[in-house]
Parts: sequence; structure tokens; C-alpha cells
Amino acid sequence: MNRRLPVTALAVALSTTLLAACGSNGDGAKSGGDSASSSASAGTAAGFPRSVKHAAGTAEIKSAPKRVVVLDSGELDDVTLLGITPVGAVSPHMKTEGGFPNYLKDKIKDTKDVGPMNEPNLELIASLKPDLILSSKVRHAKVYSQLNAIAPTVLAETTGFPWKENLALYAQALGKEDEAKKAVADYEARAKKLGEEIKAKYNGTMPTASVVRFVAGPTRLYAKSSYSGVVLKDVGLGRPAPQDVDQNIVEVSAEQINQADADLVFVTTADDPTKTKESEVQQTPVWQGLNAVKNGKVFNVPDETWMSGIGVQAADAMLVDIAKAAGVDAPK
Repeated sequence: MNRRLPVTALAVALSTTLLAACGSNGDGAKSGGDSASSSASAGTAAGFPRSVKHAAGTAEIKSAPKRVVVLDSGELDDVTLLGITPVGAVSPHMKTEGGFPNYLKDKIKDTKDVGPMNEPNLELIASLKPDLILSSKVRHAKVYSQLNAIAPTVLAETTGFPWKENLALYAQALGKEDEAKKAVADYEARAKKLGEEIKAKYNGTMPTASVVRFVAGPTRLYAKSSYSGVVLKDVGLGRPAPQDVDQNIVEVSAEQINQADADLVFVTTADDPTKTKESEVQQTPVWQGLNAVKNGKVFNVPDETWMSGIGVQAADAMLVDIAKAAGVDAPK
């Protein structure tokens, strides 16, 4: 059944939301009296109202957002990291069976699915009466004006590689800059400590690490300008030459899978394995001839953290996987 409302109904929903926003202080306080005064003081103390420049314009945010909708998985990691349960979110775009990431399930029990990501349900988003919407131009530039009519919308330029900068942008919109800076600094300290322990384990020489993702199409090797590439760099792991390049992915055929070889090979599968070439590739003599395969150094890791997590919490989960693969203790 089509869940979309007629255009006129959407217009009414958007108008109702905008009027409600104009008639509310956005923080749940009742109008008048000491309650309104204390709310205004709290908002001012937190630096609101504020203007936030982003990839699609400038968002005017009147008070600290409390009803947030996020339209990508990186934004979901970011807001829950900062202590906010979004009222609406979408599931990872390659997760065809739907559902939110398992590693965040305890933090998003009351979050509504407003997907799919490629065509978010604008009517449902409006009904949630958000006071902030977060996404990126690469995902939702085409519907930015509709989203911005529902609530102030902040878009990063893209996803993946600039995940730390994106967190800083969203934290600015949420009034949680200090919390975000501390979270990134603490994560980077953990990554550095893990790297030092790995280097000691390997007698002063850092091992190389490769990232392979099986998708519906050519197999992908993830290079330096990717989310996982940033995390591996933060740890200090070396990269095999084909992945030691300033780009996001390198696509390879089954015959070229030798480009994935490294001391440690991390493998993820996007959603349904039967839709990928995973089984076909791993049965080839080229794959079986990889040193990592012969040495038992191929590790299957969750796609939802290594690929679509795109945030500090997912990165911390990656550090645990890397520590286990390298044979050292995970950083606390």
C-alpha cells in the first residue's frame, strides 16, 4: 500500500508543523511565568538562538533541538553519541531488509523509521514535529527545500571520509560542540594506544591492513579516503599499495582480488550475501592464494560498523575488531 499522502495533504501537514513551531518555544515548556523565563535563560546560556552555516545554506535554530530526525547512518551514530535519541531515522541504505543498526539498538528503541533513505517519508517526518533535521547533500539535496520547510535542516557536503568534520557540524547545530570534541579526542587517544600495542606486538613494525567489501556488483577495496580508511590511519596501520591511494574505493574483479592481500584482511558483506560475488570470489585460486588466507588472517567484520556506521561509536567497535585480529587487548 502506498503510504504517501496527496500533495495537498502534505502541504497541510507541513503548514501545521510550521505553525506549531512558530507558536512554541521548542523546549516543551509552558508559555508564561517562570517556566518560560527559565527556558529562555537556559537557551541563551547554551548559545541559542544560533545560525549554522552548512553545505546547503544557513540554518536558523531558535533553541537547543530536542526532536531530531536523522537521514543517514552517520548522523544516527553522531546524535546518539551526543546523548540524543532521534524521533526519526532511516536504516543503512544497503540494508534491504530494513531495520536500524544492531550496535545502536539500545539507544534508539523509540525512534521511528522514516525511510527508505533514497526517498524519506516526508509526511511521517512532518508528523513527528522535529525541531532539527540532519543529513548530507550527497543524500538529500533534491528534497532539501521540503525538509527545510518542516524544520531547520543542516546538510554536510558528503558522508564517509569527513566524518569527524560532519560530527562537528551537527554538534554545532545541537549545541554540543564540547561533547563532540571530547568524544573525538578520546577516540583518537584509544586508536593511538591500540596502534602502539600492535606495533610492540609486531616487533616495532606496523602490519598492513586491507578492507574488502562484497556488494551487488564489483568487489570493493576501501582506500585511504574512506571512513574505514580514516580509522585504520588513526590506528597507524599500513595499507597495501592498491589501497594506499587518496580515493574512497577501488573496484576489482575476481581475477584482481590479489590486490586485497595484506597482513590483516577485514571482510564485510553488504546485506544479502547471495546478491554479491563473495562465494564466487573466495572460491577462486587467486583468493585462496592470498597470504592472509594461507595464514588465517582474514576476518569477517560487521558491515554496519565498518561501512555504514561512520561515527565515533562505530569506530570504537572497529578498534575492538582490529585489536582481536592483531592479538592485543582492545583499548578501554
